[in-house]
Amino acid sequence: MIKILVVDDEPDLETLIRQKFRQKIREGAYEFVFAENGLTALEKITTHSDIDIVLSDINMPEMDGLTLLGRLNDEWPLVKSVIVSAYGDMENIRSAMNKGAFDFITKPINFEDLSLTVEKTIKQVNQIKDSIRAVQENNIMRMYVDENVLQFMGTKKFEESLTENETVEGTVAFIDICGFTAVSEKESPDTVVTLLNKYFDIMVKEIINQGGIIDKFIGDCIMAVFRGDFHIDRAIDASLAIKEQLNKLTDEQVFLPRVSIGIHSGEMISGNIGSAALRRFDYTVIGDTVNTAQRLQGIAGENQIYIHEECYESIKQSFQCKHIGTFEVKNKTKEMIVYEVLG
Repeated sequence: MIKILVVDDEPDLETLIRQKFRQKIREGAYEFVFAENGLTALEKITTHSDIDIVLSDINMPEMDGLTLLGRLNDEWPLVKSVIVSAYGDMENIRSAMNKGAFDFITKPINFEDLSLTVEKTIKQVNQIKDSIRAVQENNIMRMYVDENVLQFMGTKKFEESLTENETVEGTVAFIDICGFTAVSEKESPDTVVTLLNKYFDIMVKEIINQGGIIDKFIGDCIMAVFRGDFHIDRAIDASLAIKEQLNKLTDEQVFLPRVSIGIHSGEMISGNIGSAALRRFDYTVIGDTVNTAQRLQGIAGENQIYIHEECYESIKQSFQCKHIGTFEVKNKTKEMIVYEVLG
């Protein structure tokens, strides 16, 4: 919704504005606020901090339109002003433009012209909002993303990488904080977010130490991907380290964090997946390997790291494991033989 402040001492103008723009008002596209002079307008704009456009006369008691323009330009530079006045001589037009007016309309008002001018001004307002939002998003991104990554994102190579889809070999680990949902139901939002971020920090450090990538955060669960040499070994090392670090937290007053972990290796499809309509994509991995890791995490208990028999065969010389049993798993025709990694 666009909020428009109309500043004019003509008593009939409010009625005319509401009549001429009744459809936009009814649709919720425009909201109008009215003031009879510049002083009242300053009070209104202080109260209504979300005003986007000011339509102002020049000749008014107490404070005229040109003085108001100067105040708006100094104190509310993002608000766009349009002068609507019978004083349409070049001197007044130049004075208004020099004080920051976006446009100038003469009286008697041609409401078709006024409507087009308002629409043009709205486009300018929206462009400014988009630019500010882009700057804010860029500043936020710089808080979290390495400068070298940001430079790469501006290259053609990065644009090409967004459309690359490939089959990759790697290991996926789903690491879930057991029982954390109960905390979110009884503690304050600030407590829940603070705790979750604290535990995620511990987990992420161990994943990064082993060369893993945080694919995504899913509620109170992390999906991590490991690729390259000895990817399954590094995934297990990271998982064991996470379990150890969280088990050291024995003096937590609200909650003792413990994890259940599912790990699986194999081929995965890697690509930029999402919705063009939402302009939202995740560069992620999908496929049976990912689904199996998630299913293994789902049947693992507190402080347990579960792997499939296939993974056990490849790491049994390096890690101590225990045979758990055979499980029927959703969307799997064959039962899974599961092992727990102990250390």
